[in-house]
Amino acid sequence: MPATGGLVRPGRRAAADAGRIQLRGIAQVALSASPWTGLLFTVALFADGWRIGLYGLLGAAASTMAASVLGADRNGLAKGLEGYCGCLTGISIVVRFGASWRTALVAVLAGAVCAVLGAAAGRLLGRIGLPALTAPFCLVAGVLAIALPTAPAAAAPPIAGDGVTRLSAAELGHAFCDNVGQVFFLDRWYAGLILLLGLLVASRVAAAAAACGSVVAIAAACAMGLPADRISAGLYGYNAVLVAIALAATFLTLTPWTAGYAVLAALASVPFTAAWQAFAQPSGGSPFTWPFVVTTWLFLAAAPALDRPGLSFEKAK
Repeated sequence: MPATGGLVRPGRRAAADAGRIQLRGIAQVALSASPWTGLLFTVALFADGWRIGLYGLLGAAASTMAASVLGADRNGLAKGLEGYCGCLTGISIVVRFGASWRTALVAVLAGAVCAVLGAAAGRLLGRIGLPALTAPFCLVAGVLAIALPTAPAAAAPPIAGDGVTRLSAAELGHAFCDNVGQVFFLDRWYAGLILLLGLLVASRVAAAAAACGSVVAIAAACAMGLPADRISAGLYGYNAVLVAIALAATFLTLTPWTAGYAVLAALASVPFTAAWQAFAQPSGGSPFTWPFVVTTWLFLAAAPALDRPGLSFEKAK
């Protein structure tokens, strides 16, 4: 009788593959395909709160499953490209509306819609060589935030104050960590550090880009005189972190020119984020990651017109 101790049963292997895809879907929020990064990201979600972790997993699973049933590209599924928008959408729902069976159902349905919008965005934007990024999440979460308000619209935060904003050492530390954490709506500084560690596992360049994007965002927000409490909470910096990862560590070949280009883009995303907050908040909306999406699209689209090493449009396709 042949030995079976070393064999892997098909069902067990399928479960392992599904687990890796799920983790990659979470990692792809920060443009990574590493399941280890996804695992550390998941730890960060649960470190901030079990509800956030649960809804992040639920949204990613719903989006991935819907894409699989609808016949999405298998290679993209394996890389987790169908899960990250659903993950962010699930988290945004529980943060805004709380945890209940109704919001869990909304998270599942919204995740499925993300899969459809992701396919549409990929088809339309692929013709001009631009990635969909988190646009499907922004569309779905934005519609839900406006259509299902939980409270009267608040007054928009002030865009700028008088002079330069000064932060204490503790506020600077919180701002640096929360700029990374707010990518996933996380507001505990140690969750941001876990996310940064997850990036480091996948790529030192990506982790360095995220850290630099956070520093640039703090400097820009302070120079603009934006409110100290919002800077410290990471509300002006998370888009800069994503922009830096996208341009310096993902879509463009890293050179001194592209590093400077990414810094410029991260810098530009800060006033864009502040303006979008002022525009969206009175109606109950949020910028979500729109400043990251639009800034990255514009800087990638401009790359072919700039004759510098590494600024290659082909790299973005």
